[in-house]
Amino acid sequence: MTDPFRIDSPTCISFSGGRTSAYMLWRVLQSNGGLPPEAIVCFANTGKEDEATLRFVRDCGANWNVPITWVEYRNDEQGYAVVDFETASRNGEPFEAIILKRNYLPNPVARFCTVELKILVMERFTLNCQNCEWLNMVGIRADEPWRVAKIRANPTGGRKSMYRAMPLNDAGVTIADISDFWDAQPFRLELPAPNGKTLAGNCDLCFLKGGKQIESLIAEKPERAVWWARMEALALASKPDGARFRKDRPSYQAMYDNALNQQDAFGFEDEGIACFCGE
Repeated sequence: MTDPFRIDSPTCISFSGGRTSAYMLWRVLQSNGGLPPEAIVCFANTGKEDEATLRFVRDCGANWNVPITWVEYRNDEQGYAVVDFETASRNGEPFEAIILKRNYLPNPVARFCTVELKILVMERFTLNCQNCEWLNMVGIRADEPWRVAKIRANPTGGRKSMYRAMPLNDAGVTIADISDFWDAQPFRLELPAPNGKTLAGNCDLCFLKGGKQIESLIAEKPERAVWWARMEALALASKPDGARFRKDRPSYQAMYDNALNQQDAFGFEDEGIACFCGE
């Protein structure tokens, strides 16, 4: 059986900063005796990741002796900047930049944030480095069948230079395998993960997360909502019809005020919408 983690052609390993993609990276290192010269590891920072995520990305690089390139969206000719743990944005600057450029907020129907802040940024960096066709390894597990099916149906994502591979799915890796691995490691992502799901992972209050999850995260740390509320206020000032991340929920300002005033929960029942930012 072919090892899906073996690399023999130009490859970009997408590292979301979560446990699953970190495990994928570890398996790549084990299968190749380190990082092959034709491979790069990219972490695309939106500026809205939890500080614990940034520390985890740094720690993976240091503990496994693997170079991880940190990239961020920029509204300029190059379209990205290379940063590091010290210089990475922490106040949503890349995310705000694409919102200002688009002049409306991403939402469940128009989820341009993942494409603009992660996929295209890594693609621009990769093409500058390799200038050829390349494989994009993404951390999608065998127990995520709908995500697997979506990529199987469109492995290039409409891009001539890229083909997406899912080695974790090919190897039959599940969330239980990921949890067992991290339970045995000397370091880990310091964010709670009930049932293997990192509630504060990726963008802290991503509008695709379930309402109960968002409300719980704001109650735990109300300041998480400040940036999101400011983006909605900014959008309202310029384009009232696109001034909410979600029109089927209270605004982030309302949820923030509710948490500060210790009011009863809004009673959300909606489930989260899976995003391709990864775990």
